[in-house]
Amino acid sequence: MAESNTLTKDLVNNMANQTVYPVLFAISICHLLNDTIQSLVPAIYPILKNSFRLNFTQIGFITLGFQLSASLLQPFVGMYSDKNPKPFALVAGMCFTLIGLVSLGFAPGFGYILLAVCLMGIGSSIFHPEASRIAHMAAGEQRGLAQSVFQLGGNAGSSLGPLMASFIIVPLGQHGLFYFSLAAFIAIFIQYYLGVWYKAHRLMTEKKHLTSTLKSETNLTRGKVTVAISILLVLVFSKYFYLASLSSYYTFYLIQKFHISIAQSQLFLFLFLISAAAGTILGGPIGDRYGRKYVIWVSILGVAPFTMLLPHANLFWCAMLTIPIGLIISSAFSAILVYAQELIPGKVGMVSGLFFGFAFGMGGIGSALMGILADHKGIEYVFMLSSFLPLIGITAWFLPKQRGMQFQQTV
Repeated sequence: MAESNTLTKDLVNNMANQTVYPVLFAISICHLLNDTIQSLVPAIYPILKNSFRLNFTQIGFITLGFQLSASLLQPFVGMYSDKNPKPFALVAGMCFTLIGLVSLGFAPGFGYILLAVCLMGIGSSIFHPEASRIAHMAAGEQRGLAQSVFQLGGNAGSSLGPLMASFIIVPLGQHGLFYFSLAAFIAIFIQYYLGVWYKAHRLMTEKKHLTSTLKSETNLTRGKVTVAISILLVLVFSKYFYLASLSSYYTFYLIQKFHISIAQSQLFLFLFLISAAAGTILGGPIGDRYGRKYVIWVSILGVAPFTMLLPHANLFWCAMLTIPIGLIISSAFSAILVYAQELIPGKVGMVSGLFFGFAFGMGGIGSALMGILADHKGIEYVFMLSSFLPLIGITAWFLPKQRGMQFQQTV
């Protein structure tokens, strides 16, 4: 009996430590497809603004509705699925995204646009905590790497939206969004098979009467954990408020200041977003090896010199500066998310939902406030003011140093 228990424990440890790369790559591809569709919303703002004569305040409220619907539900989705796992929830979420996408392509006015983007936001609120859970399940000991691979798909998808908008939606107009429904169908197909893997993995674990827990080596008190989570949320606030200025208004800034075309402005936005996608893969593995606190510190505070130079640069240097901005600032989120998951072990869905939801919510609120500010003070003033936001990264100094987490399996 003792020998049998030893063999079972060895099996559990092997399951926990093994990284399932096919699943990681599949969920990363789904993240790419999901975020490509989601990124079409800000990418077509210039088209919607011209077609429906919208002002910057209305653009801001479109982003607010989109981001709030994509954020408020996420912690609740995560908490519910922590207690009641739903292997095929990803498929349901993508169906909401598909309906919203088609509705946006044929929306006749501002109110319909708001409804369509909210449907897309609901799809995103279901996708992110559940997809992050699958990435965590497939991670083994390389949780930072797994989140970076997962985030790489999302950032790559976000960068493709403006490019697709430049080559497809600008020539075809608003109705060109309909062609992206193919991406949603591909994602549904892949997510179905991921759901099959998720269900089989869970059933196998239950059949063997195995439970997996995480033991923290940091021995932090509840108060210190609360403070650490609060600091992480402040850092997410600074990151996503700044990113809101770039993702929502960078094209308008370039068009107004340098008098370039909509199609050209989309290419500049693509350059920033593809740099962000490239930088995503760095944060997780570096955090696994050297500590996540250092990655968080450098990735947010370290980008400040570049953001403060951007409002004073000419067109060429705007392009050049957005490359290090994207590379550096994008490395933060994977490290922040895994750091938080290690602070609160066993609550992967809740933590993922909280941080993804808070990030989207801050992006939406930031975009709305900046839209109002742009209408009153001008778009260049918005970029000047937002350039100081990364200085908030100095608060990372107060994060406790974590020595990491280790799996402790019980049968």
